Amino acid sequence: MKHFLIITNQYKDAGLRVTGKLERYIEDRGGSAYVFASKGETVEEAAPHREEIPAKTELVLVLGGDGTLIRAAERLVDTGLPLIGVNLGTLGYLCELEAGNVFAAIDMLMADAYMIEERMMLSGSGIKAGKAVAEGIALNDIVIHRTGALSVVRMIVSVNGEYLHTFRGDGIILSTPTGSTGYNMSAGGPIVDPKAELILITPINAHNLNSRSIVLGPEDEVTIEIGKRRSQKDELVEVSFDGDNAVRLEVGDRFMIRKAGHTARICKLSKKSFLEILSKKMQTYT
Repeated sequence: MKHFLIITNQYKDAGLRVTGKLERYIEDRGGSAYVFASKGETVEEAAPHREEIPAKTELVLVLGGDGTLIRAAERLVDTGLPLIGVNLGTLGYLCELEAGNVFAAIDMLMADAYMIEERMMLSGSGIKAGKAVAEGIALNDIVIHRTGALSVVRMIVSVNGEYLHTFRGDGIILSTPTGSTGYNMSAGGPIVDPKAELILITPINAHNLNSRSIVLGPEDEVTIEIGKRRSQKDELVEVSFDGDNAVRLEVGDRFMIRKAGHTARICKLSKKSFLEILSKKMQTYT
């Protein structure tokens, strides 16, 4: 491949210095690069509109960090373009490359020495006052968490229409395997090979002594109802897709999560196993 879209988090590449060098490197080798400077704050700002992307584009290089890559993947999910991340931040599980090896990586990409991994995504939608709200997609996780007063929220979880459990705590994380090393891990959830297909349910600061993460199959549909905890019924929760807040829910509202119809296509150059990469990351950032 020779034709690239470069998406750069402009806050992490000041003055687009690395981006400019990368663009010139590609063009000097007979390729082309279309550069998009992202503010990296919302999905809408994360990537160009589909019609702005040159038709000959074969791969998306994302410079920034895991958050920049995740938002770009969501924004471009319907294009089918593979993405590879260049980490310009601190800890990055999704970004395979660093600023120091990105030029060698371009040589490998141009020599077609790469693999493509299909990563499962989640889709979610809410029912508020009988109306559908907050439809969205996530590569890492969909999180339902308390907002406003520092009070416990009650979340009634059903799977495929069958009651599973009532969680009491600060919220709940619905994670993909890719997102297992994100908020899910911080909340005590299991780490999963990102190539797997499953749904992780992990409570946040649960007030139930027996609350643990639950692993479901990829075809299961999870419904979470915001339950009444006190007579005022004024508890509020917020739903976020990969960290972007979408909507507030109240007591009686429901939210459904399922496997998305699209996958994120992540380009890989290294043949290292997931466990080898994970071990290295954990040793580096311990």
